Amino acid sequence: MERWRVGRTDDARHGPRQAPANKLSGAERTVLLATVNSAPFRDLSPHQIVPRLADAGRYLASESTIYRILREERLLAHRGRAKAPGGRAVRAHVATGPDQVWTWDITYLRTPVRGRFLYLYLMMDIWSRKIVGWAVHEVESATLAATLFTDTCRAHRLAPAGIVLHADNGGPMKGATMVVTLERLGVLASFSRPGVSNDNPFSESLFRTLKYRPDYPAQPFADLAVARRWVGTFVRWYNTEHLHSAIRFVTPSDRHAGRDVAILAARHTVYIAAQSHCPERWSGGTRNWAPPTEVTLNPEPVAGSSPTPWAA
Repeated sequence: MERWRVGRTDDARHGPRQAPANKLSGAERTVLLATVNSAPFRDLSPHQIVPRLADAGRYLASESTIYRILREERLLAHRGRAKAPGGRAVRAHVATGPDQVWTWDITYLRTPVRGRFLYLYLMMDIWSRKIVGWAVHEVESATLAATLFTDTCRAHRLAPAGIVLHADNGGPMKGATMVVTLERLGVLASFSRPGVSNDNPFSESLFRTLKYRPDYPAQPFADLAVARRWVGTFVRWYNTEHLHSAIRFVTPSDRHAGRDVAILAARHTVYIAAQSHCPERWSGGTRNWAPPTEVTLNPEPVAGSSPTPWAA
């Protein structure tokens, strides 16, 4: 009560009077603001900005510092229309490398005709988050899904035997043609529990990323060719430019090909140099840039644990 006085509208609490000794200088703050507001970074979050700067051999500040400065400058705002993801499921499959566990699903794409949709089929490798196969068709079909899977394996020169392919319980996923194809190829088919919407989290997160992209069309897709052209552009961006938060902010293509090891090692070198240059700004070790060694689809819940991150 003694911190407030009758008639005051401001907070009269007395905080520390001295600025921290390791505070960014005015010049450093100016450079940081100019950088994060520049064309290459102004639409990105600090979590995307910091690793991109590290890849260029630069370290300006940590994500938390950038967030704090943006908040102080009133430049921090939620980007995009997405809501926070949620949910957890069971029934685990573990990937320790690429082409071990894939997930796939189908989503609707609007057309100018009310009630008529196009259907986007997407297959993802959970280890790398790479979109390994996709197609857009005018119908949902187990036959088309089976063709996409076999074409994807052929395009990647991959023997399908032993791959875990996870999907939900939709008709095309459990259709006879798809099931027979997977059995013939020696693929282990995995399915979500009936009535559970979050047992296929990687694919759901991918669709969420797709539909909340800034360039996702506000108007319906005019025809099949337009939809395929846009999805092709999205897949190229997602695989080769998008720094994925769950794989230490490298691209899915780099992760899939194993190039992430060298990229993350170079970032670690940048951080070690930054710590050596100004050690008073580091209260502990440097950020962990070690690549994840395994990825689990629907890990078994452990009491008191937080869900495994699988965001796109």
